[in-house]
Amino acid sequence: MGEQSSVKFPQEVVDEYAALGVDLPAMFSAGHLGTRMGVQIIEASAERVVGTMPVEGNTQPYGLLHGGASAVLAETLGSVGSMLHGGITKIAVGVDLNCTHHRGVRSGLVTGVATPVHRGRSTATYEVVITDGQDKRVCTARLTCLLRDAEGLKG
Repeated sequence: MGEQSSVKFPQEVVDEYAALGVDLPAMFSAGHLGTRMGVQIIEASAERVVGTMPVEGNTQPYGLLHGGASAVLAETLGSVGSMLHGGITKIAVGVDLNCTHHRGVRSGLVTGVATPVHRGRSTATYEVVITDGQDKRVCTARLTCLLRDAEGLKG
């Protein structure tokens, strides 16, 4: 769960980070929370980030996918896109997230696809559409990240 070895990045991006000694797939993992929730990032570029998450283990008391779990998936995918947009000199910090939950899901895997709405010098906004196994929309989210200078920050 949470294994990131299958993440697909554009080769030129992987090479750019590798030249700095950075393992890009490991850096853009879902982190400890994402690992605990089973988030897997499948594809990542500034133009499109795709990830999955199991419903099992991420439900609320009624047995439905927890809205907070959808928010974790959305913020993870939008943050990865924002970081890739910002490049090696920036870090992305989420400043606004909103989620609209359209339908409940009780089992299976949900898939999130993050695409840019705005990619500027200081902010990036991504729309994240989360669907169920039948490709029905479960949640629509929008994440805005502040792009801060990476220099001098420890992370």
